[in-house]
Amino acid sequence: MSSSERTWKTIESGPHTYEEALHPVVRKNYGKWKYHEIPKPGVLKHVAQSGDAIYTVRAGTQRQDTVDMVRSLCDIADKYADGHLRFTVRNNVEFLTPREENVEPMIRELESMGYPVGGTGNCVSSVSHTQGWLHCDIPATDASGVVKSMMDSLYNEFKDMRMPNKVRLSTSCCSINCGGQADIAVVVKHTRPPRINHDHLSQICELPKAVARCPVAAIRPTVVNGQKTLMVDEKKCICCGACFGACPAMEINHPEHSKFAIWVGGKNSNARTKPSTMSIVAHNLPNNPPRWPEVTETIGRILTAYQKGGRPWERVGEWINRIGWKRFFEETGLVFDEDMIDSYRHARTTFNQSAHVRF
Repeated sequence: MSSSERTWKTIESGPHTYEEALHPVVRKNYGKWKYHEIPKPGVLKHVAQSGDAIYTVRAGTQRQDTVDMVRSLCDIADKYADGHLRFTVRNNVEFLTPREENVEPMIRELESMGYPVGGTGNCVSSVSHTQGWLHCDIPATDASGVVKSMMDSLYNEFKDMRMPNKVRLSTSCCSINCGGQADIAVVVKHTRPPRINHDHLSQICELPKAVARCPVAAIRPTVVNGQKTLMVDEKKCICCGACFGACPAMEINHPEHSKFAIWVGGKNSNARTKPSTMSIVAHNLPNNPPRWPEVTETIGRILTAYQKGGRPWERVGEWINRIGWKRFFEETGLVFDEDMIDSYRHARTTFNQSAHVRF
């Protein structure tokens, strides 16, 4: 007869709690901070109610990390930061130390290794971006390469705090926009529905999976030459490219029909004004690796106008709302056309035809 007494211990799977990785000074004063300040670009100082102070040094990284890179950063953490470092959502690396005398030597060593110190306060921070060609299954471009090209030209804007407010950039390698909302976003824009290779589709694709991948229910089963295959309702298709990830026979990438678009005014924070979504201000920019000069030049135009005309603490979207869209296009030299007007009203109908969403 089995005993009711429990003699075994459950071993949980998954990551450890983040509290184990906190610096001892942070753990001691968690939730009890008095104030913080930015002594210089790339350096934060937090002071607790207990009087304890801790310094954070932030440096930009290339995001595509190697084992050697991580080891070199860990060596710096062991040398100056009691073995503690962390990565931010924008792929910056931060080192925390309670000793002020460690700050300047750490900055010199990081920059000698090619990691610029900055990204704090009213600056252009590192770019939040998607995987690109390295990992993603549906990229129309390489988000990582676009980021490299942009940040090469915005190096000083990362290291200095000369903007009216912080500027958050994002880059996405497809129209699904994993990069998210941002002050300025670079997003691929497909301009035609996918091309279907019916000879290959029925042999290499799971038809129900491809149908389910479409967010607007534009894909339907059909029969071509006696074979089960798929069709696309082009009136419903929003040219997002999601189907290509589920079925490579539904090719949507094309050098002439997959272009870049620039969106502005997105904001996730609730400070001063409510969160906002982005609006398109430039499109049909060439998708021309490896340097994407047209994209970089357009981003530079917008940032130059914002830096010149924005009031203190205005985000990009708040600046645009104050001066109006007509003046925005005049200040940036960008060209407005009717294709930028958001007139799409078919979503309610297409969503109601899906098995996933009901209104």
